[in-house]
Amino acid sequence: MNLARKQILTAVPPQGWIGSVLLAVCWPLNWTLPGMRTAYLFFPLWLGYVLVVDALVLRRTGTSLLCRSPRDFVLLFLVSAPSWWLFEVINWRTHNWEYVGAATLTEFEYYLLCSISFSTVMPAVFETAELVCASTWLQRFSAGPRLEPSRRLAFGLFLSGAAMLGLALSWPRLFYPFVWLSIFLIIEPINIGLAKRHFLEQLQFGDWRPLISLSIGALICGFFWEMWNYFSFPKWIYHTPGAEYCRIFEMPLLGYLGYLPFAWELFALRNFIWPRVQPFRI
Repeated sequence: MNLARKQILTAVPPQGWIGSVLLAVCWPLNWTLPGMRTAYLFFPLWLGYVLVVDALVLRRTGTSLLCRSPRDFVLLFLVSAPSWWLFEVINWRTHNWEYVGAATLTEFEYYLLCSISFSTVMPAVFETAELVCASTWLQRFSAGPRLEPSRRLAFGLFLSGAAMLGLALSWPRLFYPFVWLSIFLIIEPINIGLAKRHFLEQLQFGDWRPLISLSIGALICGFFWEMWNYFSFPKWIYHTPGAEYCRIFEMPLLGYLGYLPFAWELFALRNFIWPRVQPFRI
């Protein structure tokens, strides 16, 4: 093997190769195998995505979530599952999505396999956010408008979030979009009051990069979630009154806007559940 070729191969971190293999195997199988393939392939497919993005972050910045703390990397999967179950519980009332084919699973299989799949949500979003934050163009948002934290602001956010969630649960056909902001508005003030990590730590200095990188990271993940879901089985479909048009895969176009604040909710939930994790590079 010549030196140039060897340098190219060694430049790719090991997790990048492992992730690439998982993607190359699980992606086509998830779309082509008969039967309940996605119930078992969702986790390895998204684990492959997470590992590839972690490798890209490492190559670009010299550090990554996995390299900084393998323990925290693994524990993030454990925090992710209960965080998404919160949205599943809310969906029992709003009925904005359902899983086609899930009825073929036993109740134990359903909750177990769903929990394993949901464990990939936070790692995928936070890894992608780190990759976005490594982009040079994002630096222009490091000195924007300042938003000073205060008890009045925190109280106002909390009341707004509680009102929005109440409206979404009371009249879900009209106010279901509020779900994708209300949890953030409720949890963020609690994090402020408990001296846990929160967005205002950066926003008070005009640094909007964490908020923006998380939003774009979730939007990128949203594209892959919807794309890989399209030919999956079981799969999810949406019920979004007033927005049932111009679909990209199963998701209506307007629905992609929900991924932006969804990232903030994940960040707030992670900080609330597990405040001592190493901070992300966002």
